[in-house]
Order: sequence, then C-alpha cells, then structure tokens
Amino acid sequence: MQDKTVSGPPQKPKLTYSDAGVDRVAAAAAKKRIRALVRSTFTENVVGDIGSFGGGFRLTGGGSNAVLVASADGVGTKVKIAVMAGDYEGVGYDIVAHCADDILTQGAVPLFFLDYIALGKMEESVVESILRGLATACRDVGAALIGGETAEMPDIYRPGEFDLAGFIVGESIGAELLDGSAIRSGDHLLGLASNGLHTNGYSLVRKIVFEHQGLEVDDLVDEWGCTVGQELLRPHRAYVAALRAPITKGEIHGLAHITGGGLHENVPRMLPKDCGAVIDPEAWSVPEVFRSLQAWGGIAEDEMWHTFNMGVGMVVAVPMERSRELLKELSLAGDEAFLIGAVVKGDGLRLEPGFTAPE
Repeated sequence: MQDKTVSGPPQKPKLTYSDAGVDRVAAAAAKKRIRALVRSTFTENVVGDIGSFGGGFRLTGGGSNAVLVASADGVGTKVKIAVMAGDYEGVGYDIVAHCADDILTQGAVPLFFLDYIALGKMEESVVESILRGLATACRDVGAALIGGETAEMPDIYRPGEFDLAGFIVGESIGAELLDGSAIRSGDHLLGLASNGLHTNGYSLVRKIVFEHQGLEVDDLVDEWGCTVGQELLRPHRAYVAALRAPITKGEIHGLAHITGGGLHENVPRMLPKDCGAVIDPEAWSVPEVFRSLQAWGGIAEDEMWHTFNMGVGMVVAVPMERSRELLKELSLAGDEAFLIGAVVKGDGLRLEPGFTAPE
C-alpha cells in the first residue's frame, strides 16, 4: 500500500469526458431520434412525457387512481472498480439507491425492485455479495426485491467481468405527481449533499486515476483520507427517508437527481418552460475528490460542472417562505443540505458565484 498525494501538475491537460470514450452529444441525439417510437406506445394511462427521471402510469382498474412511477438504470463502469477492489456489495447498493432517487423526483417512493446481473463466468460469492448490497438498499428505501435475472454469457464478458442493471416501480405519495408545474420564479433551491461521485463519470475517473496517475485501488491518497478504492466505491446516497415527509405534505415543488450531466443538465429537467435557475457554486464545499480529479486530469471548470455532481446529489425546489424551515428539519434529521440558489424567469441554468437567493 502506497501513500499518494494530489500535488504536482496534471499529466495531460484539458481532459474531457469524450476523451474517455463517452459522447454525450451522440447520446442526446440518439434519445431525440427514438422519441417518436417511444411515444407511439403510449396509452391514455401514461402520465407525463419523455425526459423525466421516471415514467408515470395511472392505474384506473377497480376504482384505483394511483400513479405508478418506474425507472431503469445501471451502475456504469463503476463495476470495473468493484472488480479491481474485489468489493461488490457497494455497487449492489448503488443501483437501488440510484433508481429510488430517480422515481423520488416524481414524488414516488419505491414499491418493488428487480435486478439484472450479467457475468462472463458464474461466481457464487460475487453474486451473493451484489445481492447483499441490493437487499440492504431495498430495506433502506422500503422496496421489495421481488425478482431478477442472472445471466452467464462467456461470449460477451470475460471471466471476472460483469454488468448490473436495476428496475424499480414506486407509487406517488403526494396529492399530485411532481412534474415541475408547481415551480415558480422565486422558489428557493436546496442542495442535498452527495456521498462523492455516486454512479456517473466513472469512464473519465478511471482514465484519470488509473491510466494517467498510475494509482492502484489500495493506494492511500492523503487529501481523501482513504484509499482510492474506498473513495471511488462510496455508495450512492438514497434520499427517500429525507424527503418522504415533505413530499407527502406537499411542501416540495420539484426535485432533480444530479447524475450524468451534472447540475447543468439535470436541474433544467425539473423546470417549467418559462423558468431557469441560478446557483451559487460557492454555497457548499466541493468535496476534495472532485478537485483532485480536476487537477490530475487538467479538466476545465465547465467540464467538471457538466460531468459530475460536484457534491450535490439532489436539488429541491421549495417555496421561498418554506426553505429555511426545511433546511433546519433536514439538518436535525442528520441530512446535510444547503441553500444553493433560486428559480428565475428564463431558461437553463447559470452558475453565479456569490449569488444570494431573494428572501
């Protein structure tokens, strides 16, 4: 085990997500091309449209009017670090937390979860470890793990390789589905702290940490206070427990889960067409892991904010008069939260150091 520090110039300046093989522009174009195909399947029970964090479906049979919200996701190349570290339980937790946070943005809490694990070679201990993490997270968010699929595919994955995906269904707990329509100019934006990288940006992270810096998973990094593996495998934080009560009471106007694309791409997803957002990037302390990655990879500041969560895992839009009290309630419950900005007239998101939300 070696002791590594952040000091020293980056080995390669101006590294971007596309340098790691991830083309966000192409991904956006592909999603745009399939919109008509997806919409062609919609029935009158579908609630909302493409582009939300979860898909809504209203149950009408038997007198029910409940709205179910579903989502599917993966852990991405974080699984490669799990393999390197021989630590699989965390990614099991990750996939449940990520999916639960996605449907939470629509005002829904989990009912049940299904998993999909694909491996090059069946390894019982690996599958058991992943499932242990899945089960722990399901208990934490109140989801029943009712099924799944484990596929051994040696022609697709090499021995030791695997992929993980999850599928979640929840039920809306508020009077209405959270769709952003309640958001108004002047609403305050609260940021709930992330637990590090969560589950996105790992293709770029791996390129920086292992290829350019030459680090190993068991190397200590002074600035992080832990090993590379411990920092990069921190579990995705689930916000269900923190936000269930205010959602139920109708105190929240909108939620944005900060995943791929960072604040810039995810906050606008919750906003109505006539609203934008201004966020003060100095309203919280950006965790050291992000600044280390930026220094090591020579990543431009704008690229950082368009790729990573930068320390904020969920953004909450609340009425101005309610924000201070909700901050206090979250703090008393042990959840780290900050007043980070406000909703304004316009569109998109602007980072403005020193911005003060109107009282």
